[in-house]
Amino acid sequence: MKEIKISLIFPAYNEARVIQKTILDACSYFESKNLNYEIIVSADGNDGTREIAAEIRQKNPRVIVLGGMERRGKGYGIRQAVKIASGDVIGYSDADDKTPITEFDNFLPFLQLNENDLVIGTRGERESKIERRQPIYRQIGSKGFSVFMHLSVGLWKISDTQCGFKFFKANAARDLFSRQLIDGYMFDVEILYLAQKLGYRIKQIPIRWKDDGDSRLDLIAGNIRNVKDVLKIRYIHRATK
Repeated sequence: MKEIKISLIFPAYNEARVIQKTILDACSYFESKNLNYEIIVSADGNDGTREIAAEIRQKNPRVIVLGGMERRGKGYGIRQAVKIASGDVIGYSDADDKTPITEFDNFLPFLQLNENDLVIGTRGERESKIERRQPIYRQIGSKGFSVFMHLSVGLWKISDTQCGFKFFKANAARDLFSRQLIDGYMFDVEILYLAQKLGYRIKQIPIRWKDDGDSRLDLIAGNIRNVKDVLKIRYIHRATK
């Protein structure tokens, strides 16, 4: 079988505390599996996250660092990273390691099959292993948002749109992210909406996941913005086909 290259993107905002370990763990994992890889850190902010990643790059040129002082949003950061990714498989994972990179063991076989274009992690299956749950108020909010989101854009077959562990065949990633416009957290919904509308084949995989107790989302202002973004998705992509 042809050797494939993996492009793993870490979107990072104020992750100076954990980014070094996250990057080094990913490098060690790919090297232990003899996989060809690159890691793209898309880091906004001024807390030192980007500088820590840049120091790692000096020792390992497979680490690429993007970003600037201004916060542009997770969707924007991943979109910019996909533009320069050179892998046969392009994916992203949370910089705070909510899902360990070793879960990729379960993803790679499905990415090597012709019948899958996207392979995404889900916390919503019985086989998923939730090692530390979100606080109850966030669980309730997430369920309420899920109902609203599905009523707005569909995606009824996707049990977990927001899990930050998703991998794409390169051609699918480049096509989808070239169309993607939402800069904030709802880019996941947008990408999956586009994938469904364009007929891409999506495989869902139960994963290990743990809450880190350090959400960047403002419960009021952030959720208002998310609602607005979800309502935009069908409108801005109404002509997509």
